[in-house]
Amino acid sequence: MSAEKSVLFVCIENSNRSQMAEAFAHIHGGPAVIAASAGSRPSGRVNPRAIEFMREVGYDLTKHSSKSLDEYNGRKVTVAVTMGCGDECPPILAERREEWQIPDPKEMPPEQYREVRDLIEQKVKDLLKTL
Repeated sequence: MSAEKSVLFVCIENSNRSQMAEAFAHIHGGPAVIAASAGSRPSGRVNPRAIEFMREVGYDLTKHSSKSLDEYNGRKVTVAVTMGCGDECPPILAERREEWQIPDPKEMPPEQYREVRDLIEQKVKDLLKTL
């Protein structure tokens, strides 16, 4: 992987799944990948449950913020990943696009939320191997 590899994780609110995916890309990709996340209708905050469940794996999600997809309009990325929310990212110039069908854990009980978090981590690891 070279430093020019970049991944943008997109979900509507940019408060939960895409934030966790960005975090795992930072954890497992290190400086070899530029990771970011954004939403078409950002909530303006990171979900407190996402913060709580990422803390369990040693990542401080309080340093993240909910960002608008508009910030990435026309920006080139290696891969754009939508998280299964049906959102599209047409203004993003991606060499490759992936749609991950990941359920929204927002209202899930803690154990199911952890399963979704762990699924996101595995999918990010698999993605990083392809860069």
